[in-house]
Amino acid sequence: MRSARFLAAVLLVATLAGCMSMASQRITGNLEAAMLDQDDPETVRAAAPVFLLLTESMIAESPDDPELLMNAAELSGAYAILLDDPERQRRLSERAFDYASRGLCISNRAVCEAREGAFDDFTAAVDRVGTGDLDQLYTFATAWASWMETNSGDMATVADLPKLEYVFDHILGIDPGFQGGRAQLYAGALESLRPPALGGNPEKARNHFEQALRYSDRHDLMVQLEYARRYARQVYDQALHDRLLNEVLEADPQAPGLTLTNTLAQAEATRLLAEDYFSALEE
Repeated sequence: MRSARFLAAVLLVATLAGCMSMASQRITGNLEAAMLDQDDPETVRAAAPVFLLLTESMIAESPDDPELLMNAAELSGAYAILLDDPERQRRLSERAFDYASRGLCISNRAVCEAREGAFDDFTAAVDRVGTGDLDQLYTFATAWASWMETNSGDMATVADLPKLEYVFDHILGIDPGFQGGRAQLYAGALESLRPPALGGNPEKARNHFEQALRYSDRHDLMVQLEYARRYARQVYDQALHDRLLNEVLEADPQAPGLTLTNTLAQAEATRLLAEDYFSALEE
């Protein structure tokens, strides 16, 4: 089975190599779309490394192409969520963040240079990002969020959380339904990282999750999953937790651009329900 998958990946690369006269951004964009529309995570796990190598070869030819760098960041991030190995997830999230940072430094030097500076300087730079540049800012922000979560034990990394939250607030201030509610989902997840005692705001997180449900029309099952995992568990609301996870299991995972993540959400919902989290707390 593995050899057949490897052969299929090799044939895919050979086919893609014959199309290299196409714009590299279009190729990587199509690769990402193909991954996200797959309902078999194992197929994507087998082929994703080849996709990444192909994308990196394109970057070697065009190292200053911000769109290509952002596509590479998205591909690396998509592959990371498929893995169970925390160390490999960390490395891939770091690679995704590096690509996104490089892309941002080319397309928006002001935000790039202000990222490690004072909070007010950073927010002023973010405030100047308009509608036309939101896609790249969002890709950078999601890569930053994933990298931050995989390095959550590093206090220097987590110290930048207010800056990252501000980026999502800025995006949502321009377009509350950005990416079909995905920006709301990220904002809710970030707000849930800190317990109330450390400045977290569960009610604000809940509002973001509810908005994500509305803008996604409940088709993005990652919203229900993360709402249950990050909010319902934090506030000890078992009824909400179980209702959301059962909704994930009962839904049709097939949806354009969401099939892969929906399939993964259903597998994770099964695992979370089996944990019997609330009973364990009572003991």
